[in-house]
Amino acid sequence: MSAAAPIPTNLAYACSLYPSVAHVCRRIDVNRQQFNKYLAGQVRPSRHNMRKICDFFGVTESELLYEPPRFAELFSLRRGSTLEQTAGRPLRLVETLFRESGSLQRYLGCYYRYFFAFSHPGKIIKSFATLSSENDNFFWKNLEIIDEGRGGRTISKYEGAAFLLGERLHIIEHETFMASSITQLLLYPSYQTRIDYLVGVQTGGPTKRGRKPAASLVLLEYLGAQVDYRRALRQVGMFDASDVDPQIRAMISTNASQTPGILEADQI
Repeated sequence: MSAAAPIPTNLAYACSLYPSVAHVCRRIDVNRQQFNKYLAGQVRPSRHNMRKICDFFGVTESELLYEPPRFAELFSLRRGSTLEQTAGRPLRLVETLFRESGSLQRYLGCYYRYFFAFSHPGKIIKSFATLSSENDNFFWKNLEIIDEGRGGRTISKYEGAAFLLGERLHIIEHETFMASSITQLLLYPSYQTRIDYLVGVQTGGPTKRGRKPAASLVLLEYLGAQVDYRRALRQVGMFDASDVDPQIRAMISTNASQTPGILEADQI
């Protein structure tokens, strides 16, 4: 069994870079007791199991027979490269969307954003958002300031990216402080010379009322390319529906005539 002597040591090293041996066994779909025999050098993996082990660790059978120092160097370099590729995959997906996106240049600027609050039924949240560009890519920032009473208030900051795909504006944002929520906006583009409102649907989840996924109508009110930020921020918050402009309130209110179980935004 001398030819197989490096296998237990090399397997043990490879497993040490994962959460546990049990984790490896589950991923490979190999019996834990049988795998322990491989680690102890009591038996050599069958041809079938050897193929599964090599495929999982990304090595060949001949490489698994390398002397341990050589194997450790090879495996560490190869796994590091794999992790870098895996870590970069989400960014590559976003880059693909950027390449496919149409131009949002005419939408750049500042907005008020209105929607019925997920966590406070009957209340409307009005936040302040900006859409900017960098190297022909489009980025989104949104700021919510909600008074909680007795001098307390909650400030939530969101950042994300925007795309024009399939004749729809897509905005994907995440809450930057807790990084615990993602919201997606799907909006009609504007075909008017002047942009007044953009309407659509947004999905997400309340942060203070359980974990239920939720969806609502959403409206963006265009303020212009440049605004007085301080003045604009003084206008945001959470309001009773009756305190919001009736036209805006109507555009984010659900229509009783809609198909049951489906939330749709009417085009304006």
